[in-house]
Amino acid sequence: MAGVVDSIGRGGQRWVETRLGWNRQLVRKGKGELDSENDIVDRFELRGRKKAEKHFPSLLEDIRAIADPNSQTDPSFRSTRLYVRITAREVRQRLIDRYGYKEDTMPCVRTINNKLNQLKLHPRKVAKSKPLKKIAETDAIFDMVHEINALADHDPKQLRISMDTKAAVKIGEFSRGGYCRGGRKALDHDFKADKTLVPFGIHQPSSGETDLWFSESKVTADFMVDRLEEIWPRLLSENPELEILVINADNGPESSGSRTQWLKRLADFAAKKGIVIQLAYYPPYHSKYNPVERVWGILENHWSGELLSSVDKALGLARSMTYKGVNPIVKRISKLYHTGVRLTKKAMKEVEAQIIRLPGLEKWCLTIFPETQTG
Repeated sequence: MAGVVDSIGRGGQRWVETRLGWNRQLVRKGKGELDSENDIVDRFELRGRKKAEKHFPSLLEDIRAIADPNSQTDPSFRSTRLYVRITAREVRQRLIDRYGYKEDTMPCVRTINNKLNQLKLHPRKVAKSKPLKKIAETDAIFDMVHEINALADHDPKQLRISMDTKAAVKIGEFSRGGYCRGGRKALDHDFKADKTLVPFGIHQPSSGETDLWFSESKVTADFMVDRLEEIWPRLLSENPELEILVINADNGPESSGSRTQWLKRLADFAAKKGIVIQLAYYPPYHSKYNPVERVWGILENHWSGELLSSVDKALGLARSMTYKGVNPIVKRISKLYHTGVRLTKKAMKEVEAQIIRLPGLEKWCLTIFPETQTG
């Protein structure tokens, strides 16, 4: 094409454009190749504005480090989205304050908001992102939990686990408020369930590993510590330097900082294994921030639309779900546990000798040592 234009002479580019419909820019490219005797390679990937990650390689990791501790799952379990309770503007300011980003070269608020959405962390100012109630210590508890969790996630001698129980699941052909995928007609909730299973889970936020147990019994303090003892050999083999076990919980009635049987079993466990146990509770009415709650959200969406007509089907669906690309280890517990087990005040004094409570947050931050603490 460039050769034809050269043969025409002056005005050749205009003539071939109007008469032959040739693209003048393409002709000029060919002219350049003729003059340089080299092919001109288009490099479209080098054009345009570069992504913010090109200029700040650690931007996404830093945003996740700030937003992830402030994220929550959908309390209704109707979606797998995560919602953050801080705005993109606040995230940008923390990047400047904590990570040394400069104000004049820092991406704008809109870019930070786009990166949050890219990481599937959605800022949202709606009622579901706001706590129903708030106590005076809520902010202090959150600061404490975030500090403990961040330290545990970066220290090879510490391991953080999150544990909680889910509402009892009725086994039978119940709709559970949804629709059956297979077209089978579901029953309403007026009928008696064949069985009732109570799910309990222990989740490792750092690796995504999850252990789930389903029991027809109540999930008591003894039940939870027995499950911890059950998986302890595997946890220790995966973390040979482990010295401190951090437990995130929601301060429920069976695992609260004042539950005597719970504290006694943990104190005995710490003494037997020779480790320190740190209890970091989330504030009241904020249990949705507990990492294991996200596992429950995934599970609820995974078997939504399925009729849990048998125990085997419920366990099979739980095994087939994935969270962070990892399938949970699912077991059924047949042992019955009795509620109402409590210690006397005298026996509890011996347990308290192994416990140090954070002043001002005595119910939400406890450290249990393997031996009696004096002084």
